[in-house]
Amino acid sequence: MKKINMKSHFVRGLGLFDSTMIVAGSMIGSGIFIVSADIARQVGAPGWLLMVWVITGLLTVIAALSYGELAAMFPHAGGQYIYLREAHGPLWGFLYGWTLFAVIQTGTIAAVAVAFAKFLGVLTPVISASNTLFTLGPISFSSQRLVAIAVIALLTATNTLGIKTGKIVQNIFTATKIGALAVLILLGFFIAHNDTAAFHTADFWTPLVNNSPLTTLALLAAIGTAMVGSLFSSDAWNNIGFAAAEVKDPQRTVPRAMMFGTILVTILYVSANFSYLAVLPMSAIQHAAEDRVGTAAAEMIFGGNAATIMAIAIMVSTFGCENGLILAGARVYYAMSQHGLFFKRIGNLNERGVPANGLILQGIWAALLTLTGTYGNLLDYVIFAALLFYVLTVTGIFVLRHRRPDAARPYKAWGYPVVPGLYILFATLIMIDLLIYKPAYTWPGLGLVLTGLPVYFFWRRRAVHVAEAQ
Repeated sequence: MKKINMKSHFVRGLGLFDSTMIVAGSMIGSGIFIVSADIARQVGAPGWLLMVWVITGLLTVIAALSYGELAAMFPHAGGQYIYLREAHGPLWGFLYGWTLFAVIQTGTIAAVAVAFAKFLGVLTPVISASNTLFTLGPISFSSQRLVAIAVIALLTATNTLGIKTGKIVQNIFTATKIGALAVLILLGFFIAHNDTAAFHTADFWTPLVNNSPLTTLALLAAIGTAMVGSLFSSDAWNNIGFAAAEVKDPQRTVPRAMMFGTILVTILYVSANFSYLAVLPMSAIQHAAEDRVGTAAAEMIFGGNAATIMAIAIMVSTFGCENGLILAGARVYYAMSQHGLFFKRIGNLNERGVPANGLILQGIWAALLTLTGTYGNLLDYVIFAALLFYVLTVTGIFVLRHRRPDAARPYKAWGYPVVPGLYILFATLIMIDLLIYKPAYTWPGLGLVLTGLPVYFFWRRRAVHVAEAQ
């Protein structure tokens, strides 16, 4: 039998540009072209639509600036899993890794793959959720689902070929979609600017929902709940931390990539919404067909070709996003395995220096979520959980400053303790808002996190037995 060569270490092949492309590419998917419709319905005014994106962007950048300290302290595979483990103990690290594998990363991979297939269906109508090719028990295999699974399989296989291959795909698709989004923004500002658009309304800052103005308290609550969409669209910026072991000079590169990537995407997102408001009336944003605000804006710019142009742009965007998510996620499961908290084989690297087994397992689970069709609901549930882990991670800066005051910190959190403290405060307020006004999403999200408790104690007991046997 032919022996399979295995590497014992990762290959440091990611520079600053590559790392920044992973940050930006993992963030920009299809959300920026869609979720503004729901935000506009909830806040009811163009000014507050922009404000939701500005607040989200500021929180994201602040989190990235704070995470930089932890990324520089622990430049290892696993990123946030390692930060939580070091600050709060192995249980919290595992709960994050478990939730990431069960829903956050894999559910997002499934959702982005389906988004790719949906927009491919605009070009090729045979690709449709209603076009069932065959059924297997209770599961129907539509052409849309099969395309989504094929995308997951293709990019999973591509990333098993090594970090160099993965980064080439990431760089090409991320640079392309940034360029496409920039063109849409510039054309909206300078070519298709409409004097009847929302940007010129007299009620720019008047929040009207169902033709009634919102009170101050109701507006604050609406902003908090509306941020679910913008936060989801701005998530995954921390993925470069997962792959820190493959980054050149990670103590400097990872914090800078987080900062540059989140600032770049925040500018693009806020500018895109300015463009929507410069082209479309508020009602057209709120009631865009299937919430496709980007397509509605493109129709004002490109006319009858808008649907095709936007479908291609979003396919490029989602393909690049999918690659970044697949590339990064498996590094967390690798780190968990190294600590005896996941399947042993997931902690192996293949001959190209990547955790191929982790990539394959992640791909299989994401494909299953695609088939079940439940990933959309699961992602709604975990927005609260994701915020909880972000708050715990930023809190870890304070914990480690107290517990390990003399530890090497190549980069220190900007504005400490005020700026990280503000992030913890505002993110906690958003979580409280969600607990009150969206309990159907938040409590199940906590439940998903807590399902990791018995799994953690199982793996921990198993690790003890293995150690005793040796």
